[in-house]
Amino acid sequence: MLDTNLLVYCFDDREPEKQNRALETVDRVGRGPSAALPAQVFGEFANVMLYKMEPPLPPAEVYEQIQLYKKIFPTYSLTPAVSLEAVRAVKEHSFRYFDAQIWATAKLNQIPVVLSEDFPVGATVEGVTFENPLAEEFDLADLW
Repeated sequence: MLDTNLLVYCFDDREPEKQNRALETVDRVGRGPSAALPAQVFGEFANVMLYKMEPPLPPAEVYEQIQLYKKIFPTYSLTPAVSLEAVRAVKEHSFRYFDAQIWATAKLNQIPVVLSEDFPVGATVEGVTFENPLAEEFDLADLW
């Protein structure tokens, strides 16, 4: 499962190394067995691309990119069960809420790996392992 930051780095040329690794990761994961996006990623991606990216992407381009991601990746909905599990993770694992939603979506849908730079690398929480594909020591070949 991919976190928003990987999709954003694909468009951020201010950090070319991270951009290249993000592009490689999205391409490889999109062809692999654990390809997935939680629905919240679409909203977070749109918000960053439209309002925080310098320069911002035009709405038509953001729309097209979300359409593309929707075609490539299975999407898992934000449900009341995900929200409840996320709140539990905030309490029991000290996650920030939106990170907890990513974790909860993976956990409840039996997705064993979340790729993100926002979690402790290599940590496993209730069956979900976090990896940072933007880190130098990360090898995409190790995924599958």
